[in-house]
Amino acid sequence: MISIDLITGFLGSGKTTFIKKYAKYLIDQGKNIGILENDFGAVNVDAMLLQDILGDNCTLEMVAGGCDADCHRRRFKTKLIAMGMCGYDRVLVEPSGIFDMDEFFDALHEDPLDRWYQIGNVITIIDANLDTALSESSRFLLASQAAQAGTILYSHVQETEASVISSTSRYVSGLLEKLQCPAPSGQLILQKDWDKLVPNDFEKIMHSGYHSADYRKLWLDEKKTYDTWQQGLLQIFEAVQENKPFILNVYRCVHREQVEKYLQPLVDQLLLDVIDEEAAGMTLRDEDKQFIAKVYAYIFIGVMLDWIKNDMRENPQEIVSRLGKLLQGSVTAAISRFRL
Repeated sequence: MISIDLITGFLGSGKTTFIKKYAKYLIDQGKNIGILENDFGAVNVDAMLLQDILGDNCTLEMVAGGCDADCHRRRFKTKLIAMGMCGYDRVLVEPSGIFDMDEFFDALHEDPLDRWYQIGNVITIIDANLDTALSESSRFLLASQAAQAGTILYSHVQETEASVISSTSRYVSGLLEKLQCPAPSGQLILQKDWDKLVPNDFEKIMHSGYHSADYRKLWLDEKKTYDTWQQGLLQIFEAVQENKPFILNVYRCVHREQVEKYLQPLVDQLLLDVIDEEAAGMTLRDEDKQFIAKVYAYIFIGVMLDWIKNDMRENPQEIVSRLGKLLQGSVTAAISRFRL
C-alpha cells in the first residue's frame, strides 16, 4: 500500500519548506514521491519552491479550486485515485492553512482509497513565534491539527528566543486542554533549526504516525442557530482575515470568483441551519428554504467581497453588528411569508 503523509499548519508556517527537505530525504532513501497540493492559487509559487527536487522520483500534483466544498472533496478523492496508479511509494499532502482534518481521514476510509493507501504520518508545522491573538476558529483548527499529529515540528526556531518558543509550546498545550484532548502520548515534538535536521530526525518523523483524537467539535458547528448566527458569520470573517495575504493574492491575481466560491458553502450552510431552526414546526418547501438562504447569502457574500476589495480595513465586528441590526426579525418574517 502507498503511505500518505499529511503536512498541516497555518499559511506561512513553513509547510512547503519542510516538504522540500522531507522529500529530499525520502528520495535519497530511494523512494518514489508524489506531492499533492490540496489548495487553489498556490501551485505556481510552490512549484517554484520545489523545482529543484521535482524529477523522475518526485512529481507535483494539485487539486484544482473554484468549486464548493463537496466538489472539492470529490476532486481530492479523484486526484488520489489517479495518483494511486502512478507507482508512488509515498504521497505527501499539503493542504491549505484552513483545512478540516476530517476531510483527509474521511476520504482515506472510503473505497477504493482504503485499499490503496495507508495513513503514514500527520505532521503539524507551528511557527515558534506564533501570533497567539487567534480567533476561536483558528484556535480550534490549530488544536485539532496538533491533537492528531504524530509530529509537531516548530519552524523559525533559529530566529526565535527560547522564552518565546516555550510560551508558544504552552499556548498549544492550553488549546489542547480547551479542546478536551490532552497531548497524545509518544508524540514527537521537534524544536530545532531545520538546517540542522539530520537523517535520524527525518527517520523519526517518517515513523511518528498519527493519533485518532476524540475532541470537542467547535467553530461553526456551534454557531448555526438564530441566536448565534452573527458569531458564526464573524468567525468566517476572522478565518478570511487571518489568511489575508493568501486571500488577497487569489482575489487580485486569480479571480474574485474563486474567493466567492470559497465563501459560498460556508455562508450557505450557516444560513440553511438558521432557517431550518426557525422553520421548525412549519410546513415550508425545501426550494423556498434554499431561495431564502440564497437571497441572504448574496447580501453576506457581497458585503464580504467589498470588505476584501478594500483590503479588509473595516472591523469585522462592526460589519456583523450592522448586518444584525439591518436583518433583525427579517428571516422569521420571510419564513412566515413562505409558510404553506
